[in-house]
Amino acid sequence: MSNAKKDFRVDSLGVQIYDSETELALSAATIVQEYLQLILKQKQTATVLFATGNSQLKFLDALANLNNIDWSRIICFHLDEYLGISSDRSSSFRYYLKERVEKRIYPSLFHYIEGDTLQPLQECDRYSKLLKAQPIDLCFLGIGENGHLAFNEPTVADFNDPYMVKLVKLDSVNRQQQVRGGHFPNLESVPKYAFTLTIPTICAAKKIICLVPGKHKAKVIEEMLFGKISEGFPASILRKQPQASLLLDIDAASLIEY
Repeated sequence: MSNAKKDFRVDSLGVQIYDSETELALSAATIVQEYLQLILKQKQTATVLFATGNSQLKFLDALANLNNIDWSRIICFHLDEYLGISSDRSSSFRYYLKERVEKRIYPSLFHYIEGDTLQPLQECDRYSKLLKAQPIDLCFLGIGENGHLAFNEPTVADFNDPYMVKLVKLDSVNRQQQVRGGHFPNLESVPKYAFTLTIPTICAAKKIICLVPGKHKAKVIEEMLFGKISEGFPASILRKQPQASLLLDIDAASLIEY
């Protein structure tokens, strides 16, 4: 049973509001534990798609501390990666996930996007084939300040994208967000291109858990839940996903009525 302060739906999207980010993280980890236990009773392996960023930190820590998930039967993917960045750079999403996830839970496999490949279009094809072979049981998400999901920016998001993985140019809002998040020292050091799983690939996941804590995301949440559903605000597509849940703390929910 959810210990959310408030639990409701906006269109098809489930929304839960918690009293604090810590409570949000612990509840999300419990939801994940119960879901993965159920999936692993039904089949031999489960497939999980990980997000990165500051919104995931407390949740990933709570998840890694749980003892009742058989990670040896779980295959992992991730949403995105910068082009031209090596996995030993602290700003690489591979580095983030290796340190915070793989080294703590020891999954069966963790398929990484090779951001420093010399042939990026072939890398898109390689990762797409892996995803086709392993349909996603569970996807974690955060939401960017311009409403992006993964690196599906308003400038490149396509709700009917024919690709599973693509290479995109990052807009200045997204790149500046990476600087404010402490991932890069200045705007010039943020890569201009990145790999991303597309909107249809994300929405094909059987269960989606989107975590958004913090007052700095309050305006984003207001727009996502009550603005127009459009590619101009990519996260709005989650309102059409009955398998998706949006988990907020009271700060992120501070501009909405509930």
